[in-house]
Amino acid sequence: MQVTVERYPAPTRNGANLELPKLHGEISKPRKKLVRREKKDASQHIRLAVQSAFLILSVWIGGQFYFWVRWAETGGRTAEITRPAGVEGGLPIEGLMQSRYVLASGHLPRLHPAAFFLFAAFTLSSLLLRKSFCGWMCPVGTISEYLWKFGRNVLGRNVRLPRWIDLPLRSLKYLLLGFFAYAIAMMSAVAIADFVASPYGLVVDVRMLNFFRFIDGTTACVLGILVLASMMVQNFWCRYLCPYGAWMGLISLVSPVLIARRESTCIDCGKCAKVCPSALPVDRLIQIRSAECMSCLECVAVCPAKNTLDLQVAVPTKPRRVLPAWQLAIGLAVIFFGFVGYAKLSGHWQTSLPREVVLKLVSAANEQNHPIIENGHSGTEQ
Repeated sequence: MQVTVERYPAPTRNGANLELPKLHGEISKPRKKLVRREKKDASQHIRLAVQSAFLILSVWIGGQFYFWVRWAETGGRTAEITRPAGVEGGLPIEGLMQSRYVLASGHLPRLHPAAFFLFAAFTLSSLLLRKSFCGWMCPVGTISEYLWKFGRNVLGRNVRLPRWIDLPLRSLKYLLLGFFAYAIAMMSAVAIADFVASPYGLVVDVRMLNFFRFIDGTTACVLGILVLASMMVQNFWCRYLCPYGAWMGLISLVSPVLIARRESTCIDCGKCAKVCPSALPVDRLIQIRSAECMSCLECVAVCPAKNTLDLQVAVPTKPRRVLPAWQLAIGLAVIFFGFVGYAKLSGHWQTSLPREVVLKLVSAANEQNHPIIENGHSGTEQ
């Protein structure tokens, strides 16, 4: 029979505590000696800088878009500014549609082309650098993160839902993604082009803005519940409801980048699992390849043991190499600005419409009807 050794304090002898074994059935692992890091981890400072930069950029784009809409609503009587194409980054379904159009037609879109380039940039970042878009760049993800951190400070703790609730809720974002992906896959390139060129499609970004500008009681209540849930449960929106995050997570499954744990130096303190906002059992895994991992590196930052938990690049023909946080940040910036720069230089960034068309459509944005898609072709709803 195997024997377990469990230590407990024994009576003192000459002022020193002795430990005697208590038998229970199975031998416990000896405690490993901690070899501490030589340098303090800076990944969270770097990530905060990247998050802040993209959040500020998003606020600036949103503000510019608001004043552009107000210019159009006043019939051009206020100061005219350029419509910021970057607002299309907040239209992930549009990006998915435009990607389908490019694949089906072989041509870059003429209307709302920035949606395609931003969607492609974020998808590539997830392919090469895991789901880092969600943990480093997404403004909604950043707000969600600081909501649960604020909730933890106010309430003393966050709630971790039991597994039998957590798993079904996590499937919701994949069901939403599947619904949108199926609907778009059934559309032909011509149908997508017609949809985007319809009055509804041309001002879909304005309608999104108006959704928040002219909020009703029901919508305010739903948003309030989401905010409260995000304060109580870590990354509630990202974890359970975001179809964009679901897409990035699925793409990240084939990424060469992963979190790796060295078992020989791990002291089994469990700190990495406790801080993981995706509730992954980091302390029990050798490799973390889950679609829920956002490469936030909080587990890496909190690990006290030297060379134990790292973000690594796994290439089949070469030994793994550690990917420092600063290199991940540079990689994200290169991908993002590379796509945006190419789109601007090639003339595939802005949507050009006659001034009179813009003024007419924006002022009547909420009156436009959603086109009906039948048999892969679009038509206007009556």
